[in-house]
Amino acid sequence: MCRSGAFLMCRRGWSEEKNRRCAAVCQTVVWCYRGGSISAEPRINDRIRVPEVRLVGPSGEQVGIVPLAKALELAQEYDLDLVEVAANARPPVCKLMDYGKFKYESAMKAREARKNQAHTVIKEMKLRPKIDPHDYDTKKGHVVRFLKQGDKVKITIMFRGREQSRPELGFRLLQRLASDVEDLGFIESNPKQDGRNMIMVLGPHKKKTEAMAEARAAQDARKAGRQSEAAETPAEASSEA
Repeated sequence: MCRSGAFLMCRRGWSEEKNRRCAAVCQTVVWCYRGGSISAEPRINDRIRVPEVRLVGPSGEQVGIVPLAKALELAQEYDLDLVEVAANARPPVCKLMDYGKFKYESAMKAREARKNQAHTVIKEMKLRPKIDPHDYDTKKGHVVRFLKQGDKVKITIMFRGREQSRPELGFRLLQRLASDVEDLGFIESNPKQDGRNMIMVLGPHKKKTEAMAEARAAQDARKAGRQSEAAETPAEASSEA
């Protein structure tokens, strides 16, 4: 039996060639066990090692079961790659395709999917019970911006000293804020006391995906406006000249 680090004779009486092959197989198993990665890339062209394959044409048509040599010949004729798409099938399923183009399009689709993913974020805004009117308007502006972006907002009222004996001040402030932004959000979690703080969570009426789509549309409109202004400026200059 082979052991990691010292490959002994696999079986007494075997030839030297058989023992060498056994040692190579055991070394591969040990390497994988120690954390060696196995490539997730499909086998293509000469890396496919089976006598015959179930071939799918460039347009998705079923060609049938053909010898591997014939499949490689067709791939060369179409100037495409023979890609193994279902290795566990019997026989394996292979398709004729431009593998470089396929990988590029797959990467672009994955990138677009990540771009369109909507991750709900909980923003936090901290207030004091006796907040200044100007500071309140500033904080409210941030809450409005967060809700427009489709994010939740956690409002925290911080009590200090004797303010802890008057929780109604924080409750009224939270109710006032919720009323001021009711067009954009709703109270998802009612105000509750948490030690020295009082917490309320506001949820947006818009979904994150809708907010992202509107933001992209507004950005495209601004970009188109700038391009039209840049195109009009040379025309006006030439007319004045």
